[in-house]
Amino acid sequence: MQINYTTYDVRRDGDTINLWVYPDIMVKSPETGPSAEPYWYARVIGIFHAYVSSTHPDVRVRMLRSMDFLWVRWFGVEPAPYHHRFRYARLPKIGFVESSDKYAFTFLDPTQVVRGVHLIPAFSTGRTSALLPVPRSVARILIPNEEDDWVNFYVNM
Repeated sequence: MQINYTTYDVRRDGDTINLWVYPDIMVKSPETGPSAEPYWYARVIGIFHAYVSSTHPDVRVRMLRSMDFLWVRWFGVEPAPYHHRFRYARLPKIGFVESSDKYAFTFLDPTQVVRGVHLIPAFSTGRTSALLPVPRSVARILIPNEEDDWVNFYVNM
């Protein structure tokens, strides 16, 4: 999937979202307020293209329409006491949402993606299998034979 965006110096650029090499993305956060995070982060597990039709009684014309969507695994922001922002000179720290969470895996409209993101594993926090307790999963697309995930990642700026 190709994402086009405008860079900080008002030039056009693009990211290629590839499930096996560059699967991480950022979307604009719907949260508001002074302490709200500006972006949410996710790992793309699947990129899909389908032809869909509605069976809703109010739909007059029933015809197939093309629809693109992403299947994603969400990251959550590391809670307090960890603080990030430029004034703290720290990168944002995120980790996968626990698989038991209702919204850990969802579908996403590709037009909501701002751009790809580069994540750095937080080696000091180690790895865990508690977030996704199945030994092998398609959700671990970068290395499918792995049986655990990094606890945290830093969002490279």
